Amino acid sequence: MRTYHSVPFSDVTITGEFWRERLDTVLERTIPSQLRKLEESGIRGSIRLPKPVPPLTIPRQPNGFTVQYFWDSDIGKWIEAAAYALSHRHDATIEAEVEAMIDDLEAAQQPDGYLNCFYTEREPQNRWTNLRDNHEMYNAGHLLEGAVAYYHATGKDRFLGIMERYMDHIAATFGRGEGQRRGYPGHQEIELALIRAFHATGKEKYRDLATYFIDERGNTDGVEHYFTKEAKERGADPATYHFASSGMYEYSQAHIPVREQTKVVGHAVRAMYMYAAMADLAAEHGDAGLKAACEALWKDATEKRMYVTGGFGPSAHNEGFTRDYDLPNDTAYAETCASVAMVFWAARMLNLDLDGQYADMLELALYNTCLAGLGCDGEHYFYDNKLESDGTHHRWAWHMCPCCTMNVSRLVASVAGYFYGRSEDGIAVHLYGGATTTLPVAGGHVTLEETSDYPRDGRIRIAVTPDGTGPFTLSLRIPAWCEGARAAVNGADVEVTLERGYLKLTRDWAAGDVVELDLPLVPGRLYAHPDVVRDAGRVALRRGPLVYCAEQADNDAPVLRLRLPADAPLSDRPAPDLLGGTVLIDAPARAEEDAPWEHALYRPTRAAEKDVRLTALPYYLWCNRGPNPMQVWLLE
Repeated sequence: MRTYHSVPFSDVTITGEFWRERLDTVLERTIPSQLRKLEESGIRGSIRLPKPVPPLTIPRQPNGFTVQYFWDSDIGKWIEAAAYALSHRHDATIEAEVEAMIDDLEAAQQPDGYLNCFYTEREPQNRWTNLRDNHEMYNAGHLLEGAVAYYHATGKDRFLGIMERYMDHIAATFGRGEGQRRGYPGHQEIELALIRAFHATGKEKYRDLATYFIDERGNTDGVEHYFTKEAKERGADPATYHFASSGMYEYSQAHIPVREQTKVVGHAVRAMYMYAAMADLAAEHGDAGLKAACEALWKDATEKRMYVTGGFGPSAHNEGFTRDYDLPNDTAYAETCASVAMVFWAARMLNLDLDGQYADMLELALYNTCLAGLGCDGEHYFYDNKLESDGTHHRWAWHMCPCCTMNVSRLVASVAGYFYGRSEDGIAVHLYGGATTTLPVAGGHVTLEETSDYPRDGRIRIAVTPDGTGPFTLSLRIPAWCEGARAAVNGADVEVTLERGYLKLTRDWAAGDVVELDLPLVPGRLYAHPDVVRDAGRVALRRGPLVYCAEQADNDAPVLRLRLPADAPLSDRPAPDLLGGTVLIDAPARAEEDAPWEHALYRPTRAAEKDVRLTALPYYLWCNRGPNPMQVWLLE
């Protein structure tokens, strides 16, 4: 069923200015600063066992939960991001820090393979008693992903060996065999890690364990729901589950078997991680049922429950979904982690079917909500991503739940792995922005050198240098937002006929061949479905893959009062000295005036308007000059 394979990040070199600058920032500032924050917050020290047990840094909530339960996952994600960085540029100091963490994790591992520093230090008697809430498998998954990434980046397998022993313990504990527990994670993630471990080691037992977790989820099969059963076993009343009111176990997508799910519900990050694993396993097993479920869920997510910026989950209460078309702007949650997870899901759907809708979604989430999650300085973050602010929303240097910090850094550090896909007789280019790779295809190898200043400029050049190949197909994504795309091979125009969003060029390629693409980047308008009532009478702006916003720092009139006439012309303007270089959108607009309201709160006549100039910048750049009012959806 799999049609394409992703090209590993380590096989692609980023050369374009846009992503090179982001990558350099993560390498030089984000990863070192995160290491300092991990130490200051106590997370780094939490894996140094044994020691006198300190008081909890993060007190328990009324339901007994503390975010310290998943501190191991923050260590795992930091190691993963650091591994990607080491792949691009060796840093002896960072590598030594990773090795020191591995020393501590190895010392903390129990004789039976179990490795969870919170439980080992504080509650060893409660291991595996609360999968629903306490993140043991989630932690294990992120540690495993860190181990796989470090192995790929350095060739060192000590950490991978530690985690393989832990996975063997988990496989022995959970399953349908005699004496095993029919459990699965409350917070999905380990499934993705196990599939990566399978590809790294070739050991099918890891793929089999991931398959078990997906197949067993929500499947009562004549027995009591596992989360209900384990709650009773630990003396808890299942009815007191904190999220039961929103639909028992919908919060963790464990309400029904995954193949029966058609509505995107519950916690957004858990959902997206699970859908990504489902797509992975659909490809691995040729599983039509999993593929159909993924397609139904994709349709629901992107047609009824997605922000224009590629954000997901409007509610802070459950960090997730509510009802169709419920997409408020000033209270939007849209957790950075959820959009990172959408990138994972989209990439895996793209491997199932080379369909441009998946690459379009990957690009939308990546360039907007994901990048907004990391400040230009590489040391400040958004956890939630509002689409409107009165000036009080701000970036933070750290968070008591720092999941998004390492999630966005590991995504940016591995972004090279999303540019290309390959099959036996073809190569697909999914993203543009300057990236070089050499790949096996059609019995030989080919080097592709893509150069561009995308997404600031849509002119793209791809040099093709084959070595011993036969004819093969080069598939170039033409984004759905693009109108009037042009293409040429060796200077000769090519008709731009699309197959599921890709221009497919099949020929006997020769050294010196050059493909040129022109994807016109022009400012345009976007409107929301009428049922998104919060956006009625409003318009959003975009240019290429970037969604724009009006930020007070660039406008004289209050941005929350700005009205953009429907016939106002839009123009773009390079701003090379603003926030590392960008392109702004300008337009004539109108804004209501204060005078002569004086002290009146209401009156029978409308406010007078004045002509103003509207300036919008890419959404991902907002709040890099300090907190100030911002709006994506403008009054029209």
